[in-house]
Amino acid sequence: MRGRPTIYDNKDILEKAQKVFWTKGYTATSLDDLLVAMGIGSGSFYNAFRGGKKELFTKAIQQRREAFNEFKKELSKTDTPVELIKDFFRSIAKADKETHLQGCIIVNTVVEMTFLDEELQQDAVAILKEVEKMFSGAIEKEQKKGTIKNQADPVILGRYLVTLWGGINILRRMYPEKKVLLKQIEMQLDIIS
Repeated sequence: MRGRPTIYDNKDILEKAQKVFWTKGYTATSLDDLLVAMGIGSGSFYNAFRGGKKELFTKAIQQRREAFNEFKKELSKTDTPVELIKDFFRSIAKADKETHLQGCIIVNTVVEMTFLDEELQQDAVAILKEVEKMFSGAIEKEQKKGTIKNQADPVILGRYLVTLWGGINILRRMYPEKKVLLKQIEMQLDIIS
Protein backbone atom coordinates (compact mmCIF):
# COMPACT_ATOMS: atom_id res chain seq x y z
CA MET A 1 0.00 0.00 0.00
CA ARG A 2 1.28 3.42 -0.93
CA GLY A 3 1.41 6.36 1.49
CA ARG A 4 -0.52 9.56 1.14
CA PRO A 5 -0.44 11.08 -2.36
CA THR A 6 1.77 14.06 -3.03
CA ILE A 7 -0.40 17.16 -2.71
CA TYR A 8 2.12 19.85 -3.48
CA ASP A 9 3.48 21.34 -6.66
CA ASN A 10 7.03 20.03 -7.14
CA LYS A 11 8.14 23.14 -9.09
CA ASP A 12 6.78 25.40 -6.36
CA ILE A 13 8.61 23.61 -3.54
CA LEU A 14 11.81 23.52 -5.59
CA GLU A 15 11.63 27.29 -6.03
CA LYS A 16 11.06 27.75 -2.31
CA ALA A 17 14.01 25.51 -1.49
CA GLN A 18 16.17 27.25 -4.08
CA LYS A 19 15.51 30.59 -2.40
CA VAL A 20 16.73 29.21 0.93
CA PHE A 21 19.85 27.69 -0.65
CA TRP A 22 20.47 30.91 -2.57
CA THR A 23 20.31 32.99 0.60
CA LYS A 24 22.13 30.71 3.06
CA GLY A 25 24.21 28.43 0.87
CA TYR A 26 24.14 24.66 0.89
CA THR A 27 26.15 24.05 4.04
CA ALA A 28 24.34 26.55 6.28
CA THR A 29 20.88 25.41 5.17
CA SER A 30 19.35 22.95 7.62
CA LEU A 31 16.62 20.43 6.94
CA ASP A 32 14.34 22.48 9.22
CA ASP A 33 15.01 25.60 7.10
CA LEU A 34 13.92 23.68 4.01
CA LEU A 35 10.85 22.07 5.59
CA VAL A 36 9.59 25.42 6.87
CA ALA A 37 10.17 27.15 3.53
CA MET A 38 8.58 24.35 1.53
CA GLY A 39 5.70 23.85 3.96
CA ILE A 40 6.08 20.06 4.11
CA GLY A 41 6.94 17.49 6.75
CA SER A 42 10.06 15.36 6.88
CA GLY A 43 8.19 12.24 5.72
CA SER A 44 6.95 14.01 2.60
CA PHE A 45 10.40 15.48 2.07
CA TYR A 46 12.18 12.12 2.10
CA ASN A 47 9.40 10.56 0.03
CA ALA A 48 9.95 13.21 -2.67
CA PHE A 49 13.75 13.52 -2.27
CA ARG A 50 15.17 10.13 -1.31
CA GLY A 51 18.67 11.58 -1.68
CA GLY A 52 17.83 14.19 0.97
CA LYS A 53 19.19 17.70 0.97
CA LYS A 54 21.81 16.98 -1.71
CA GLU A 55 19.22 15.70 -4.18
CA LEU A 56 17.03 18.74 -3.52
CA PHE A 57 19.97 21.08 -3.99
CA THR A 58 20.92 19.37 -7.26
CA LYS A 59 17.36 19.82 -8.53
CA ALA A 60 17.33 23.46 -7.44
CA ILE A 61 20.56 24.03 -9.38
CA GLN A 62 19.07 22.31 -12.43
CA GLN A 63 16.27 24.89 -12.41
CA ARG A 64 18.91 27.55 -13.07
CA ARG A 65 20.21 25.46 -15.99
CA GLU A 66 16.67 25.45 -17.39
CA ALA A 67 16.53 29.25 -17.09
CA PHE A 68 19.82 29.53 -18.98
CA ASN A 69 18.46 27.21 -21.66
CA GLU A 70 15.49 29.55 -22.07
CA PHE A 71 17.90 32.46 -22.46
CA LYS A 72 19.82 30.44 -25.07
CA LYS A 73 16.59 30.00 -27.06
CA GLU A 74 15.96 33.76 -26.92
CA LEU A 75 19.54 34.37 -28.03
CA SER A 76 19.13 32.13 -31.06
CA LYS A 77 15.93 33.94 -32.15
CA THR A 78 17.05 37.56 -31.81
CA ASP A 79 18.66 39.66 -34.52
CA THR A 80 20.77 41.42 -31.88
CA PRO A 81 22.27 38.71 -29.62
CA VAL A 82 25.05 40.95 -28.30
CA GLU A 83 22.49 43.52 -27.15
CA LEU A 84 20.51 40.75 -25.45
CA ILE A 85 23.68 39.63 -23.64
CA LYS A 86 24.41 43.23 -22.63
CA ASP A 87 20.83 43.65 -21.41
CA PHE A 88 21.22 40.49 -19.34
CA PHE A 89 24.21 42.03 -17.55
CA ARG A 90 22.49 45.41 -17.21
CA SER A 91 19.50 43.71 -15.59
CA ILE A 92 21.78 42.49 -12.81
CA ALA A 93 22.35 46.10 -11.74
CA LYS A 94 18.60 46.73 -11.57
CA ALA A 95 17.93 44.05 -8.95
CA ASP A 96 16.90 44.90 -5.40
CA LYS A 97 19.35 44.96 -2.49
CA GLU A 98 18.36 41.50 -1.21
CA THR A 99 19.04 39.97 -4.63
CA HIS A 100 22.40 41.76 -4.81
CA LEU A 101 23.38 40.31 -1.44
CA GLN A 102 22.42 36.81 -2.57
CA GLY A 103 24.59 36.95 -5.68
CA CYS A 104 24.32 34.09 -8.18
CA ILE A 105 23.50 30.62 -6.84
CA ILE A 106 25.68 28.95 -9.47
CA VAL A 107 28.74 31.12 -8.77
CA ASN A 108 28.09 30.75 -5.04
CA THR A 109 28.01 26.96 -5.45
CA VAL A 110 31.33 26.84 -7.31
CA VAL A 111 32.96 28.83 -4.50
CA GLU A 112 31.25 27.03 -1.60
CA MET A 113 31.66 23.48 -2.91
CA THR A 114 35.32 23.63 -3.97
CA PHE A 115 37.09 21.17 -1.64
CA LEU A 116 33.75 20.32 0.00
CA ASP A 117 31.67 18.36 -2.52
CA GLU A 118 33.25 17.73 -5.91
CA GLU A 119 30.02 16.48 -7.50
CA LEU A 120 28.03 19.61 -6.62
CA GLN A 121 30.95 21.84 -7.55
CA GLN A 122 31.29 20.13 -10.95
CA ASP A 123 27.53 20.45 -11.59
CA ALA A 124 27.80 24.20 -11.08
CA VAL A 125 30.99 24.44 -13.16
CA ALA A 126 29.27 22.55 -15.99
CA ILE A 127 26.44 25.09 -16.01
CA LEU A 128 28.89 28.00 -16.16
CA LYS A 129 30.75 26.31 -19.01
CA GLU A 130 27.46 25.93 -20.90
CA VAL A 131 26.81 29.64 -20.41
CA GLU A 132 30.36 30.42 -21.55
CA LYS A 133 29.82 28.34 -24.69
CA MET A 134 26.50 30.11 -25.32
CA PHE A 135 28.20 33.53 -25.04
CA SER A 136 31.12 32.44 -27.23
CA GLY A 137 28.81 31.10 -29.94
CA ALA A 138 26.80 34.32 -30.08
CA ILE A 139 29.97 36.43 -30.17
CA GLU A 140 31.51 34.34 -32.96
CA LYS A 141 28.39 34.76 -35.14
CA GLU A 142 28.38 38.49 -34.57
CA GLN A 143 32.10 38.76 -35.32
CA LYS A 144 31.51 37.02 -38.66
CA LYS A 145 28.68 39.46 -39.43
CA GLY A 146 30.96 42.37 -38.53
CA THR A 147 28.77 43.71 -35.71
CA ILE A 148 31.54 43.29 -33.10
CA LYS A 149 34.78 45.17 -33.68
CA ASN A 150 36.77 43.08 -31.23
CA GLN A 151 38.06 40.08 -33.19
CA ALA A 152 39.68 38.33 -30.23
CA ASP A 153 39.05 34.60 -29.90
CA PRO A 154 35.30 34.25 -29.16
CA VAL A 155 36.06 31.51 -26.60
CA ILE A 156 38.21 33.96 -24.64
CA LEU A 157 35.51 36.64 -24.91
CA GLY A 158 32.88 34.15 -23.69
CA ARG A 159 35.15 33.30 -20.77
CA TYR A 160 35.63 37.00 -20.12
CA LEU A 161 31.85 37.40 -19.76
CA VAL A 162 31.72 34.52 -17.26
CA THR A 163 34.59 36.20 -15.38
CA LEU A 164 32.61 39.44 -15.45
CA TRP A 165 29.59 37.59 -14.10
CA GLY A 166 31.57 36.10 -11.23
CA GLY A 167 33.14 39.47 -10.42
CA ILE A 168 29.83 41.28 -10.51
CA ASN A 169 28.47 38.79 -8.01
CA ILE A 170 31.13 39.94 -5.55
CA LEU A 171 30.90 43.61 -6.45
CA ARG A 172 27.12 43.68 -6.05
CA ARG A 173 27.56 42.57 -2.44
CA MET A 174 30.05 45.36 -1.86
CA TYR A 175 28.00 48.02 -3.68
CA PRO A 176 24.36 46.94 -3.91
CA GLU A 177 23.53 50.16 -5.79
CA LYS A 178 22.17 50.36 -9.31
CA LYS A 179 24.24 53.37 -10.41
CA VAL A 180 27.57 51.98 -9.22
CA LEU A 181 26.95 48.55 -10.75
CA LEU A 182 25.63 49.88 -14.03
CA LYS A 183 28.71 52.06 -14.58
CA GLN A 184 30.97 49.11 -13.85
CA ILE A 185 28.98 46.78 -16.11
CA GLU A 186 28.89 49.25 -19.01
CA MET A 187 32.64 49.74 -18.82
CA GLN A 188 33.22 45.98 -18.88
CA LEU A 189 30.76 45.39 -21.72
CA ASP A 190 32.72 47.72 -24.01
CA ILE A 191 34.90 44.74 -24.81
CA ILE A 192 32.12 43.21 -26.93
CA SER A 193 31.21 46.35 -28.82
